[in-house]
Amino acid sequence: MTPQELAIVLARILTELVAARGSEIPVTEQDTQVERPKNRDHGDWASNAAMKFAKRLGMPPRELAEQIAARAAETDGVAKAEVAGPGFINLTLDAASAGETARRVVEQGEHYGRSDALAGQRINLEFVSANPTGPLHMGHTRWAALGDSTARVLRAAGAEVTSEYYINDAGAQMDKFGRSVLAAALGEDAPEDAYPGAYIQALGAQLRERLPGLAERAAADRPAALAEAQELAYQLQLAEIKDSLERFNVHFDVYFSERTLHTAGEHGEPSPIAAAIDRLREQGHVFEEDDAIWVRTTAFGDDKDRVFTRGNGVYTYFAADAAYYLSKMDRGFGEKIYLLGADHHGYIGRLTAIAGAAGDDIETDITVLIGQLVNLNGARLSKRAGNIVELDDLLEWLGSDALRYWLARYPADSPLSLDGEKLRSRTNDNPVFYVQYAHARTCAVDRNAAAAGVDRSGFAPELLTHEAETELLGKLQQYPGIVAGAAELREPHRIARFLEELAAAYHRWYDNCRVLPLAEEPVGDLHRTRLWLNDAAGQVLRNGLDLIGVSAPERL
Repeated sequence: MTPQELAIVLARILTELVAARGSEIPVTEQDTQVERPKNRDHGDWASNAAMKFAKRLGMPPRELAEQIAARAAETDGVAKAEVAGPGFINLTLDAASAGETARRVVEQGEHYGRSDALAGQRINLEFVSANPTGPLHMGHTRWAALGDSTARVLRAAGAEVTSEYYINDAGAQMDKFGRSVLAAALGEDAPEDAYPGAYIQALGAQLRERLPGLAERAAADRPAALAEAQELAYQLQLAEIKDSLERFNVHFDVYFSERTLHTAGEHGEPSPIAAAIDRLREQGHVFEEDDAIWVRTTAFGDDKDRVFTRGNGVYTYFAADAAYYLSKMDRGFGEKIYLLGADHHGYIGRLTAIAGAAGDDIETDITVLIGQLVNLNGARLSKRAGNIVELDDLLEWLGSDALRYWLARYPADSPLSLDGEKLRSRTNDNPVFYVQYAHARTCAVDRNAAAAGVDRSGFAPELLTHEAETELLGKLQQYPGIVAGAAELREPHRIARFLEELAAAYHRWYDNCRVLPLAEEPVGDLHRTRLWLNDAAGQVLRNGLDLIGVSAPERL
């Protein structure tokens, strides 16, 4: 019996007791959630539901708890239900009921822990969205890891998620990029405002190779040559960014080009940016002042109204942000989640205001998460870029698994300082190694069990009575709730922390409970059942690691 099933049982019991008193107070399983007691003498699970409802029912909490406990004790799988303190309900499962978790996990395999908690939600999750004017660097790694992990967790809870990268391929930074690479390709001195780094020279060399005659064309028509060089360099740099992300095990469903927002339709339709102002005007939030067109974003909590179009007719960055948000609405996304860096606090008000001006509910339809910077001791500046630490260099130094795990195990809003050598270490002090080693150990047990003739042909869950087995089963039972909670709160670090607890419980079980028979001891149902438990632990470790984009090696 899982914690979720216990919550359902308690909700049913409490609903019946409420009805018996002639009350119409609604009761849901969210009201009757159970938790693992810190003191195991208090049972396997505990609930404070009686204390939540006693006052509304006009009853002493302990009296209500006793009525709930009496009925709960009659439930199949519950060995004991007791009342403690002012009204806590402590529940102890019988060994067979608890042990059934092992079989359930193995039979459900990679689906164990997945749910429909967020079914029906269509979510757009935008993250990284770095300018395509240079390589990805350490500042992008945290959102790359957290964004991809968040998408995986949301999908595991039943949401339909589109992970999206917004390519800032329009505007002044792209013009600067084009001038930089063209000068490099032609062997000219770099412009005053050129992007620094050897990667610009490398792009210039690729342009010379792929665009024969570029120098002649530049001499005859510099603007045309600049446009040609800028476009090819952009495509080359974007391809490198995509390759770096894939090697980091980060996947995007959509790469959305900002340029499309400025492009008019084939049949004379206005560009999405031009159309956006008309849509916002229809909502009644547009006004004109000082030869500019404004959106009254202060009506939705922004610190100032925003300019959409200046007097010279040039669109602002805000205009592109608004058109992009409307694009997400048009594509049918309910919630739009933005994962932004530490220097983007000012975007919270403006993005929320865009949502409100567009007619969305700013409480439910938009979420803006701001991440803090990450510092990695021992990281070296890129030889190509000169002034940054490249993601590619980090991957070569640390590997994707270590980097992803450590970035995923902390809340996004906490400043993060990591020790590079610790990330590389193969000791129990390194959480990613500790968790991966637990999984590799489950695989070693499998191999040794096969050699010793132990298989899963028998299953007697009532034999799993050792304290370490009870603890390990309890952890496995918690996993679905951990995933649902991480999805609901958009906090994938909960998965990583849980995996460390599960690994610790598994290692303790391994030290105390043998799967393999001793010497001439015959293979029995206890050995076979413990193999089920071993394999269940391995499955949950695999499932959890996959949710944070980390591999589960079979050998270390």
